Amino acid sequence: MEDQALHWTAGIHMSMDNYPGELIRKVLTDSKTIAVVGLSGNETRASHSVTRFLNGRGHTTIGVNPGLAGKTVANSPVYATLADVPVPVDMVDVFRNSEDAGGAVDEALRMSPLPKYIWMQLGVYNEAAAKRAEARGVTVIMNRCPAIEYPRVMR
Repeated sequence: MEDQALHWTAGIHMSMDNYPGELIRKVLTDSKTIAVVGLSGNETRASHSVTRFLNGRGHTTIGVNPGLAGKTVANSPVYATLADVPVPVDMVDVFRNSEDAGGAVDEALRMSPLPKYIWMQLGVYNEAAAKRAEARGVTVIMNRCPAIEYPRVMR
């Protein structure tokens, strides 16, 4: 894991482990369409259950997994890459390890239009990728799960 340096997100200088509840709430409220990178067809995997959770809260989810492209998983169409997703997305939710998250972030940064948010799941830190995204105006959340944060901040 990279050092836990301070970084800028949404105009706030903070530790990557200290996201204000109002920021998390804004990200979850603003994110109508969410691309889930690493969506699994295995119902016991977190990516699957989190996708179903987000769908149940009114979000539209789109899976990204080359092995499942063309299928529907967790009530979501699945594409091979973010570049294949045919609609703009508000958030890219990354279910990859910390090292591989950098590639997912770089792929998200090639999207047009850019997503407003990149969310890296529990245990996923990639400070260099976060800085690249923030330099392009994309807000980054690391080491958090929307299914855990949702009930905490959306009361």
